[in-house]
Amino acid sequence: MRRVAALIVGALAGSASAFQAPRQTAARAAPLQSIKINTRSGESVDSVIMRLRREVNKSGHLRTLRHKRFHEDAREKKKRKVAEARRKMKFMRQRKRRSQQQGP
Repeated sequence: MRRVAALIVGALAGSASAFQAPRQTAARAAPLQSIKINTRSGESVDSVIMRLRREVNKSGHLRTLRHKRFHEDAREKKKRKVAEARRKMKFMRQRKRRSQQQGP
């Protein structure tokens, strides 16, 4: 009787993995582009840090990480996308206006 019980327990333990949900590998997002700052000779540390901060802000790394920190539903995602598009258009208009002001 014990032998039969041991066989049943062993069989159940071996087949238990068949009843488990398959492991899902985390879908990796495309890696963010790395930011490189070349230091100039004689440049102060403060100016290098300021240039690095400017590049990080322009790349949007921190904004992306901030939004991926918590779950956002479809309505919040749409609201964020509209705000990003509005912000992008604003900067495009500014850049266009500046390039027209400089002229040939």
